[in-house]
Amino acid sequence: MRQVLYIAMYELYTEKAEEVINPDQPVSITERCQYFFDATMFRLPKSVYCKNLVNHERIRFSLYIARNTLTSNTSDEYQYIQMSKVPTMHFQPSLPRLPIPKLESSCQRYLNAQKPLVTQDKLSYIESLVTQFLNEDGPKLQKILVQKDTKNRHTSYISEPWFDMYLRDRKPLPINYNPLLVFAQETDSRYNDQLVKSTNLVISSLRFMKSLREEILEPEVYHMNPIKSDTKLFRKVTGFLPSSISWYGAYLFKAYPLDMSQYPYLFNTTRIPQPEKDKIHHDATARHLVVMRKGHFYAFNVLDENGYILQPNEIAACLRSILADTRPLNESPIGILTTLERNKWASTRLHLENIGNENVLKKIDSAVFTLVLDDDHIGEDYNKLLRTYLHSDGTNRWFDKSFNLIVTKDGYAGLNFEHSWGDGVAILRFFNDVKAEISKKPRFHPEDVKSSLDQQCSEVEELRFVLDPKINHIINEERKNYETWVKQLCVDHFIYEGFGKNECKSIKISPDAIMQLAFQLAVYEQESQMVPTYESCSTAAFKHGRTETIRSCTLQTKATCVALTQKNSDISTTELKKMIFECSNMHNILTKEAAMGEGFDRHLFALKRISEEIGICKPAIFEDPSYDYLNHNVLSTSTLSSPAVIAGGFGPVVNDGYGIGYMIQDHRLGATVTSYQGKRNANEYVKSLENAFKTIHRVLINK
Repeated sequence: MRQVLYIAMYELYTEKAEEVINPDQPVSITERCQYFFDATMFRLPKSVYCKNLVNHERIRFSLYIARNTLTSNTSDEYQYIQMSKVPTMHFQPSLPRLPIPKLESSCQRYLNAQKPLVTQDKLSYIESLVTQFLNEDGPKLQKILVQKDTKNRHTSYISEPWFDMYLRDRKPLPINYNPLLVFAQETDSRYNDQLVKSTNLVISSLRFMKSLREEILEPEVYHMNPIKSDTKLFRKVTGFLPSSISWYGAYLFKAYPLDMSQYPYLFNTTRIPQPEKDKIHHDATARHLVVMRKGHFYAFNVLDENGYILQPNEIAACLRSILADTRPLNESPIGILTTLERNKWASTRLHLENIGNENVLKKIDSAVFTLVLDDDHIGEDYNKLLRTYLHSDGTNRWFDKSFNLIVTKDGYAGLNFEHSWGDGVAILRFFNDVKAEISKKPRFHPEDVKSSLDQQCSEVEELRFVLDPKINHIINEERKNYETWVKQLCVDHFIYEGFGKNECKSIKISPDAIMQLAFQLAVYEQESQMVPTYESCSTAAFKHGRTETIRSCTLQTKATCVALTQKNSDISTTELKKMIFECSNMHNILTKEAAMGEGFDRHLFALKRISEEIGICKPAIFEDPSYDYLNHNVLSTSTLSSPAVIAGGFGPVVNDGYGIGYMIQDHRLGATVTSYQGKRNANEYVKSLENAFKTIHRVLINK
């Protein structure tokens, strides 16, 4: 088909070629074609001519030119980041459904999670409430949940209530919900130039988006043994199978396709504030990008009318014109309003629409994503890096967008993403694919900056808001409130070198279990108590799975923390090492249960929601303060480990807690920690965490 297209373009290109190629010169057909290509693409002088190309050379020539024209403009090679032979959503119809655990199993797991946190007397009381729940309300609620799940086989039992939980929460999005991820810098510093990096990130993001929409993005698959399953044979066999049974074919290879239903919401998506419950707005028809700089808004199309990605020089020219804008900081930065409490933002946004800003807001809501160009220099200040991507001063962000792609003046780049639409699996896949692309095959190069200066950009549109005294007052008030809020946030980090995934693998212990034990030990050293702990675990192995909680505070971790902190202890190093391995074994069991949909947190959450929906008196198990305490996650932990990530994190989920984003790499472990001043102290905790790592490491390497 393409060959026909190439030949069909013969007349057009040959006619132009005859103006610029001279057959009397001793040059090859490739060189002749290159002359034409250079002349047309870079406007070189037409100093050579073609009059008598033989027929077969004309066809070869037209094919060459067509290919180069397509490559530079509309070719698959430029338009798509991947061209998978297995359709992106091929496995989606046959994904297994998220199981509803047995009521008795969830109740027992709930009791196990309470054991390290409460006294024996309190535990006896909790056991009586669990027995009452199993004999009275529990079976009725379980039956309703199962019936509801049976009627909605297209989704999971947790999907709708989990979306509802996010969208009903009225807390502001920054710090409370939006996490951060920062790309590792490019090894060639020239590619960290703000214009160069922004252009490459935009192009690669669009290539990812288009591959996703054309269903030629590689399906997300977890390979138990990549050497045996991440192969051409696997793709050939599973791609041949009908979608309705394709998952089972993958299972025979010990590979597990993951749910990709969240992926479309990466792009053209915004969480719009509404009274009581927000809504997720998605408009896949929009072709424009919104750029923020100094609190000002700009928009320009990054796809043409046929849906093709614009050429690198065109995108760079538009970004360069924005970077060249000499206007000072916006004195009335509308972006700060996305830091408001959600009901207040909903009413404020309605007022904005009523005074003439409806079209501007629609432009922002429908944009492919928001590119944020910051004028800040990060330098070597890692804590400043974390703050820049977690919250900043709020004036140059739109926290409601599915993600803000942020590039600083000195070329750091990363994401701040809204969490209701999806979870870490989707965002990390996008993050990793884009990073690999801009590092291995960037489309815009430092030397292109000079050659693209002649490129004109008439596309950029300034988005101007109509303001009135009411809006100006809210903006000024919120800037002060936000400044006060973020000053209360304590941010710190810790990196432990020389001990990582490879070292853990060599001694056959789970690195994640080691991280979780260290988090427990650091708190115990400070406070001599265990605290409720949340570790996020994806359930993307199931259709419309979200997350489950790993309750990593166990009786085993409690016993180990006590033993490791005892002074004048007669416990041998061998015994301590054995206890650490017992922690790891239990953690592995809990992780497997959570990943397979056999945790208890989401199950009890769903049962509690049903009791509220049908209007019965809340079961005593949910009225018990111990249930609320268990869900008051003092340690909230999550990891998105990847060599592409140099920073990741989020805010504390409770006022007196820690938000811990951690990484596990081949030869090092690390964590970013946040807390609120006057509650708990992230700086002090990081010091305790360092001691905890050293203590655990010393025991593990002891012969």
